Amino acid sequence: MRKIYSLFLLFSLTVVGQKNNPFSVEASFLRGNVLPHTEDMYHLVNGHPEAFLLTVVKKTDGSREWHKAYNYPDYGAYFLYQDFKSQPLGQNYSVGALYNFYFFNRHLQFKLAQGIAYTTNPYDKVTNSRNKAFGTQIMANTNIGLAYDNQKIFRSFGVHAGILFTHYSNGRFKSPNSGINTYLLNLGVSHNLSEDFKRLPDTALVKKSYREPIHYNFVFRSGVNENPIIGSGQYPFYHIGFYADKRLNRKSALQLGTEIFLTKSIEEYIRYYSVAYPEENISPNTDYKRVGVFVGHELLINRFSLEAQLGYYAYQKFNKDTGIYDRVGLKYYMTKNIFGGFTIKTHLFLAEALEFGIGYRI
Repeated sequence: MRKIYSLFLLFSLTVVGQKNNPFSVEASFLRGNVLPHTEDMYHLVNGHPEAFLLTVVKKTDGSREWHKAYNYPDYGAYFLYQDFKSQPLGQNYSVGALYNFYFFNRHLQFKLAQGIAYTTNPYDKVTNSRNKAFGTQIMANTNIGLAYDNQKIFRSFGVHAGILFTHYSNGRFKSPNSGINTYLLNLGVSHNLSEDFKRLPDTALVKKSYREPIHYNFVFRSGVNENPIIGSGQYPFYHIGFYADKRLNRKSALQLGTEIFLTKSIEEYIRYYSVAYPEENISPNTDYKRVGVFVGHELLINRFSLEAQLGYYAYQKFNKDTGIYDRVGLKYYMTKNIFGGFTIKTHLFLAEALEFGIGYRI
């Protein structure tokens, strides 16, 4: 840990002389607790997880319209090391991208980060059968933080303190995959690489209206996943959706739509269930297809947006999952009409699929 802090200071000092440098470096030490969300998670909680978070961000200067709209956020990259203090769970190493948003005279910082993680101790039926949280060595990592932030305690150096929530999951790309959630108290220091960084003044004389008529969207999402039975095999899925969206203002758009889920791993799960639990009287020919209806919200930043949806299965013959599902993810507009996205579909805290999508907006 001392070596990592030394690298942070060395990197900062090598660029401290640059003028109007828009970059900032932040290092944090974290300690907290695991949040078990199923009963079979409690045996994995043996201590208080510790973590180290290193971020490099670029400060927005007002040169783009979205900078001022979001109160001049930061964006950049992060490295997160987390030790769960649990032999079955081991340690995780994560890298990814992040945004820092600011409120209350820039003293309240909201952090949103998404990346990929490498775990040292994934599930193995022989050597690590207790770890039902991580079914693969590579997973998705999501972090959400809230902290008091003062970036000018002494010249270009600052401090921050708050809380960070971390989540690891492979989206049931492979079972087992109960995932892990933790909350960690966060204490750290930051260094702005320029003391004279300046933002451009807002010269817009007329405020632009962003309200739009209703638009219609077609989206196709796909990937592979495995049903909850370990070793049952990975199968492709095809999720096809159609929805209308209505942009309300600069930041928000509402969605209403329907979609069909063709998830082949569920078809295999039905066959398994009909044999393993004959008392349930489940036919192996039970329809695996599902149809959902959903409402959603899209937070528009620039070409990127954050998407959140809540849905209900209007048609679901095999209903071993809850009838309510949700989806969160990142969308990128390649053109005005064509977009791509990466989302995770879950049933409450239990992930079902990591979806890679492509869509068209009329």
